[in-house]
Amino acid sequence: MAEENTTLNSLPALRLFFFFFQEEESPFNRMHPLRGSFCLNCLSKWSPWRRMSTRDTIEPPLSKKQQKRKMKEETITQYVGDHTKRADRVYAWGCASTGAIGIPSYLKPEKGQHPIYTVRQPARVKFMDRANLKVTKVGCGYGFTVYVTTSFRGNRLYGTGINTDSQIGYHEFPRNTGRVLDYVIEPAQIDLPLVHRDTTNITQVACGRGHTLVLTDKEGGKDTTNITQVACGRGHTLVLTDKEGVFTLGNNAYGQCGRPIVEGEVYGQNPRVHKMKDIPDNIAKIVCGHDHSFLLTTDGEVYSCGLGCDGQTGLGHYRTTSIPTQIKGGIEGVKITQIASTGDCVLALSEEGDVFAWGNSEYNQLSIVTDQTQINTPKYLPLKHCGKIIKAASAGSKCAIVNTKGELFVWGYGILGKGPKLESATEPEMIPPPLFGCNELEPDVSVIDVVCGLHHFVALTNNGSVYTWGKDKHGCLGLGIQRDQYFPLKVSIPAETHSIQCGVDHTVVLCKSFC
Repeated sequence: MAEENTTLNSLPALRLFFFFFQEEESPFNRMHPLRGSFCLNCLSKWSPWRRMSTRDTIEPPLSKKQQKRKMKEETITQYVGDHTKRADRVYAWGCASTGAIGIPSYLKPEKGQHPIYTVRQPARVKFMDRANLKVTKVGCGYGFTVYVTTSFRGNRLYGTGINTDSQIGYHEFPRNTGRVLDYVIEPAQIDLPLVHRDTTNITQVACGRGHTLVLTDKEGGKDTTNITQVACGRGHTLVLTDKEGVFTLGNNAYGQCGRPIVEGEVYGQNPRVHKMKDIPDNIAKIVCGHDHSFLLTTDGEVYSCGLGCDGQTGLGHYRTTSIPTQIKGGIEGVKITQIASTGDCVLALSEEGDVFAWGNSEYNQLSIVTDQTQINTPKYLPLKHCGKIIKAASAGSKCAIVNTKGELFVWGYGILGKGPKLESATEPEMIPPPLFGCNELEPDVSVIDVVCGLHHFVALTNNGSVYTWGKDKHGCLGLGIQRDQYFPLKVSIPAETHSIQCGVDHTVVLCKSFC
């Protein structure tokens, strides 16, 4: 024991040998173990070496890989219980004056408080929680929002926001008074004329300390028509079902609802919901532009109708079309998997990852293939240098695409996301991945989706983070500050996001709670 406690001070002379061992990737691996010796008696009495015990060691310097590993180990991580059930969440921000956010207290505040017309940070839409609804799809129009929900009662459609063209249905308040709402400030159910609707009724409810049992008169869901998608334009809404085709609501002044135009038709306070006729049975996706619409089949064919003054219908002319007609041109025989069109410029993605475009090109969106300001038939865009494209977004004057590597490219005119000095680009420019959180600590972070309003972009990464940039009209960026954003900036959302959607000046995201 005495020998173990002997200190360096009691040793008249001692040779200390020290070794450095580094990992294979270190530059030290090309050196022999470093051996050195010196006499401790040569050290002055005040030297710290004389206060060291024989058990003290000299730590070798860390290699770069070891430093990165140590930083990862020190990274703060949020942990949840293994058996914790994560809850569904809906967050929204942007222009609240029309009711599109769906939080009634903003427009009808308590006594002594002022209305809130602009929401600059993500706000949780709690109506879905109170009604025990799970949101599966979202459509955002110009000042209104439509939700596809599920519950034990089946599939339901809810809308909130501006309703001057009955784009979110017919809503009386109070009921049976004939007073129809032009603005709906909280999600309200939209009735569709479905033949096979779910009519499951609750017959009994039993409650325990922490659980509830609900007894119904039959098993819902069998042979029932389900809503699979919703899309919203400036003043119209398309609803896709799995068994009964496509239903339309709202303005049809340009034939965007796929039915004959009726001169002088009054769209507001109209309870009628129309069903599209003479369309294929295998519609897989629906898309709404400004005042035009697209139907995408399972075979990759594209049908369009509506306003065509900029060639946005892609039918080879600039006229209005009220009958859904197949688009040919450059996409004939090509299997299309996605259509993007918020404004009047249209991007289409093929199964092979190629990009096609048509419509408005006043801001050089399509200058790669033409000098004209409008194109009325699809053209192939030679973007092979961008890789295989899996997502696209087309705003009013700019476009964005995402490839299989999770890299995001932008071009067009406006705030593109690469700083204030880049306001115009005729070819796609890649936004540096570190701006979306890809770094040494998280090298696998990548962009998996991008959507847009007319003036802003929203991107979603594979770790559930949301980034926005562009013009901050009515707080649509959700960054909590009243200024335009020239680089992608992360939105602070207390949940993991899995779906994003944009209106012209508001944004809605679907999330899972962390715990």
